[in-house]
Amino acid sequence: MEQLAAQLGFGLTVVAHEGGSPVTAAIASSVPGRKPLSIYIGADSRFFSLSGWDQGIELVTGATPDLADVVRAGVAWGQGRGLRELVLLPFLHTSERAEAHGRGPAAVVELQWRKMQEQADEAPEFPGFGLLVEAAHADPRLRQLYVYSSHWTLGFSSCTGFPFRNEAAIVPAHNGRPYRVMRHPHSNAIGETATAEEAVALAVSQLATGVGPAVAGTAERDE
Repeated sequence: MEQLAAQLGFGLTVVAHEGGSPVTAAIASSVPGRKPLSIYIGADSRFFSLSGWDQGIELVTGATPDLADVVRAGVAWGQGRGLRELVLLPFLHTSERAEAHGRGPAAVVELQWRKMQEQADEAPEFPGFGLLVEAAHADPRLRQLYVYSSHWTLGFSSCTGFPFRNEAAIVPAHNGRPYRVMRHPHSNAIGETATAEEAVALAVSQLATGVGPAVAGTAERDE
């Protein structure tokens, strides 16, 4: 990639991929919080898959058989180009979440709550989940946190990127089992309640003082 970049008149810095695999590489970025652009090489044919993450959110993904495409994407990524410029490369794609990230953490939080409400609407056979989403969204302290679901458990994070900084989690009532409040998904329960509203109140009582609104970044470090 570095040789081809030089031939094309670009400067490019190739670094080892985090996984250390011989079929992966990465292209460094000068932007704080933006991880090197990951490049995965196809095993059976000439094919390159790309993935670019910023502050714990995947901004772009794509695939191409042309190494020159990889170089152009790497140069744009390394220079800190925004989504509008990156997706001008036709093999790169973005997401609604990545676009929200560009508008700030509050936009990501708002999008995630809408996604949870849509998920609840699509699962009428699981009323406990819908009631929980409704009750959690009604509480101002939880509403300002990043919400996500893991096997129907709602998790609440004080950062918008993965890995999350978990502040509380609630398992919805189902099949006769009560709502359960935890520190993070799949941990031991702090308590059990009969209603979604009671579960939300218990979860909020466990939040540290001053938690929220959610900020950009991950639990690994503030970026």
